[in-house]
Amino acid sequence: MGAGTALIAERAGIPRPHVYRYFSSREDLDDDVVRLAAQDLIACVRPHLTRRGTPSQVVEGLVHACATWADVHPHLFRFLAARGQSRTLHRARMGRSRLLDEIAAAARGYTNSAEETFPEGILVGVMGMVDATIIWWLDQRDETLEVMVGRLSRHVTLVLHDALAAHGIDLDPAVELEPFIGG
Repeated sequence: MGAGTALIAERAGIPRPHVYRYFSSREDLDDDVVRLAAQDLIACVRPHLTRRGTPSQVVEGLVHACATWADVHPHLFRFLAARGQSRTLHRARMGRSRLLDEIAAAARGYTNSAEETFPEGILVGVMGMVDATIIWWLDQRDETLEVMVGRLSRHVTLVLHDALAAHGIDLDPAVELEPFIGG
């Protein structure tokens, strides 16, 4: 985010030394920001993980929720994306990988596929594509949010359709998916 502790303290309305009463280091502060921002993003995306619709409608709902949140919180989105790219997955458990876990569980529910066969590695790549495209859009604003979401959703749907087909899971693009919710 590029904000120093002096700016953080000023914005929080506390003396600079007090920042370290709450956080042991800058990394500790950054981790807390990531955790809280990721929780907020997950809260915006979560309702779209159990919606009925065609594969493209389901994907578009997820991409739209993520892009809308990023549009409202562009600096936090960039920060989350940068942290997600620079941390190992086990360290990223503070939020971003929880979103990945929820998306993977929802995808297994929509496709009725077993946990072992669902290509979760593909979801990591798709999230990177979504992050990069949204960041590009935030920087360029060369098209409307709706146009970018539509284009990105088509790309994500194509990648997921291909990845699922390679794992023997064929989804009819015209059939409405009913999410499986439960244990």
